[in-house]
Amino acid sequence: MTSSEPDAHGSASGEPGLRVGFVPGVTLTKWRRVWADRLRRVPLDVVEVAQAGQRAALVAGDVDMCFVRLPIDTDGLHAIPLYDEVPVVVAPKDHPVAAFDEVSLADLEGETFVGDDDEATGVDRVSWGAGIMLVPLSVARSHSRRDLIHRPVTDAAPTTVALAWLVDNPNELIEEFIGIVRGRTANSSRTASRASSGEAKPAPAKKRPPAPAKGGRRDGGRPARGQRRR
Repeated sequence: MTSSEPDAHGSASGEPGLRVGFVPGVTLTKWRRVWADRLRRVPLDVVEVAQAGQRAALVAGDVDMCFVRLPIDTDGLHAIPLYDEVPVVVAPKDHPVAAFDEVSLADLEGETFVGDDDEATGVDRVSWGAGIMLVPLSVARSHSRRDLIHRPVTDAAPTTVALAWLVDNPNELIEEFIGIVRGRTANSSRTASRASSGEAKPAPAKKRPPAPAKGGRRDGGRPARGQRRR
């Protein structure tokens, strides 16, 4: 998170950097750690974005990239699907589903479902007894409360988290972040960090002189051991 507003370059510090948004439930810890190890002088600002505003944040330029939850209108966007999320039902702790390890949609038939663009508000409504809520497991965990429980819904459609950015965003650090998310090693990076850091290219390996032919001479015209000059 960042406590100050970014400048025109996307960094609160004034240095060229990258600003990445994420919808509730997405954890960026491992990617931020790799970024800090590889690009210590390049700022990476992260900010939570409401799922309802994920596309708007990209279009408005509030973020360079965003971890979004599909579906999303991809007109003018690149989007790389990353992983699927387990769907769960969130209910008050005294609800009948609390007695089960997992449930199906049929088990929830006749229930009132709470729908809200703001997950936190929806969870509050569930705790007030307004109904139950279907959300990804990561969202349920991020809003974990003592008065609520969550159970996997075995036949509900999973949700997919993707990494999205504007097609015409010129920030070269976007490719660097994509490489980190995809698990490229520092040595295999094809992106801006190696070029901009001025790292020297490894010197080419020295070639060994060719081995002498059997019974022939070594380089330099000297006779091989055991041979006489003619």
